[in-house]
Amino acid sequence: MNKKTAAIHDLSGVGRCSLTVIMPVLSVMGIEVCPVPTAILSTHTGGFGEVEMRDLTDYIIPALNHYKRLGMKFDCVYSGFLADPEQVDHCLEFFRAFPDSFKVVDPVMADNGKPYRTCTQEQIKRMGELASAADMITPNMTEANILLGNDPTYAPHSQNDVKTMLLKLAHSGPKTVVITSVYTGSESYNAGYDSLNNRFWKVPFTHVNANYPGTGDVFASVLTGSLLNGDSLPIAMNRAAMFLELAIKTTYSYNTDTREGILLERCLGFLSENRSLFDYEQL
Repeated sequence: MNKKTAAIHDLSGVGRCSLTVIMPVLSVMGIEVCPVPTAILSTHTGGFGEVEMRDLTDYIIPALNHYKRLGMKFDCVYSGFLADPEQVDHCLEFFRAFPDSFKVVDPVMADNGKPYRTCTQEQIKRMGELASAADMITPNMTEANILLGNDPTYAPHSQNDVKTMLLKLAHSGPKTVVITSVYTGSESYNAGYDSLNNRFWKVPFTHVNANYPGTGDVFASVLTGSLLNGDSLPIAMNRAAMFLELAIKTTYSYNTDTREGILLERCLGFLSENRSLFDYEQL
């Protein structure tokens, strides 16, 4: 039987991010996705002007109650962008309702050294609570800094600095921490920490001079799907980084409007190949 994931994320109609990338990525990896939308947006909020948005805070708990009445089970509960601080409570209710599920929190709050315009101080505080209740969190460097109370623009100077950040994040609750888009000196990599085995990992990637929305959603989804399919943390990180690099380089070659996100449709076949991957190293 396929694994089943409750994906608590927003749905943006244009821009290839959140549920519009999470669902196809996990589906092609053999994971059934049950979307629980936190908000519906006409486009993502990065450059399309005034966005039409509908907050679905009042939908999440009734949906959960319906699933409970049906006796449904989820192998994974995976949250991302939350439209209102109250939705943190609703995600925690999902965690409590399915205690044996793999609880993944992508703390979507910020990037490039600053919070998103929709992210309030109350949301930042509550996101920290949700991250503490997760089994795995997948912040980018800006989000990791915010969760730790650092200056959002802080850049680690060495691998030891990165390991310190990973340890501090793990000490707040999650067993596994993966920080994406780490830059130390001339190196670009994703860094991970497995607290159960006390092992640090890194997977290097080649930087492309373009920013596309939804790349964090894609990375976290491939990582989650890979772990649900039985991969080790370094192999799962490797699979996520390799697929994302392939998709970004493919998109960059076509010189498309960056607001439209990556050309996911041209690259999904890679994920069905389930290659053996070993391009990782200990941090």
